[in-house]
Amino acid sequence: MPVYVRSLETAVPPTILVQSQARDVFAAQPGLTRLGSRLVSTCFDSAAIDTRYTAVEELSLDAHPENPKFFDPGLNQVLSPSTKVRNEIFATEATKLFIESAKAAIAGVPDLDLDDITHVVTVSCTGFFNPGPDYKVVRALGLNPAVQRYHLGFMGCYAAFPALRAARQFCTADPSAVVLVICAELCSLHVRTSNDPDTIMGSAIFGDGAAAAIVTAREPQGPEPVLRLDHFETVLTPVGEEAMAWNIGDEGFEMVLGSYVPHIIEEHITGALEPLLAKEPELAARPYKDITHWAIHPGGRSILDKVESRLELTREQLVPARETLREYGNMSSATVLFVLKYLLDRPAQAREERICSMAFGPGLTVETALLTLVSPAL
Repeated sequence: MPVYVRSLETAVPPTILVQSQARDVFAAQPGLTRLGSRLVSTCFDSAAIDTRYTAVEELSLDAHPENPKFFDPGLNQVLSPSTKVRNEIFATEATKLFIESAKAAIAGVPDLDLDDITHVVTVSCTGFFNPGPDYKVVRALGLNPAVQRYHLGFMGCYAAFPALRAARQFCTADPSAVVLVICAELCSLHVRTSNDPDTIMGSAIFGDGAAAAIVTAREPQGPEPVLRLDHFETVLTPVGEEAMAWNIGDEGFEMVLGSYVPHIIEEHITGALEPLLAKEPELAARPYKDITHWAIHPGGRSILDKVESRLELTREQLVPARETLREYGNMSSATVLFVLKYLLDRPAQAREERICSMAFGPGLTVETALLTLVSPAL
């Protein structure tokens, strides 16, 4: 029984971070060594990012807060608020993005009534509160209070796939099910200044955003393109547990993003794809580039470079990931849904086009999915 993403919508906070301006601020911070300052310039300039979005309004150079907590424009200084201060902002601002993206996704399915929604799955790794975002969404949207709610927390950049996989399982078990999946991340809450290369890299690539999807086995009713969820697989690489991690510190969450991560992905990516493609032997026997579209989580420019080279993909096949990175940065779990949204919004070339999608996260965990872009109007 086929299960579809009937609608996929995104949302970002209003404050834009221009990469070159952020670079200059971070490179000028007191306490940086000369090496640290050079690392800031190198990381920001090589990230292939033009803009990102942040829920922290005072990170804008145009903001003039009376009591700054994150950035003092008078001193041109990045501050270090406590984890409590950061998490309080998460509870307020992430809720807005969860609700905004959810409303947009629901509006994208005209034949859907609110009472049709049977499950809500929320995802985030950048903050905690309880009653959580799953509860806030149900209350704000006026969903049935008996809707089944699930929250996937602190999994990292790959978490959209476990959420979609769970939604698919719900719909397979109950063909009448309608699942609302929402990923919202405020990565910029945890930005800080440091001489540590991992911290500098996090400051250079992470941004904020949300994406929501309606998943159901109900047949599409209109001409709009949809995504059929065909197969999912999870693989843990034999190395890399220490190379990518996400820990809670006294001054926000602390990202470990080792420089060797792209090399680990390069070495193990073909093995990670084997169990997924084995589900369709005709695909497994062909070159990777024969799969029309590749929706890769843009964890960073070097990761995309390694994926493109190792799988011998064309530059055009990485455009959705590179353009998402350029415009939004890395928004953790929401990012791969932005890439899939890019593919949904492009003009369709055939009634059915295959997509292979991948996301990487702590562990090192590699989540993979095979999907089909279905355009009923063709």
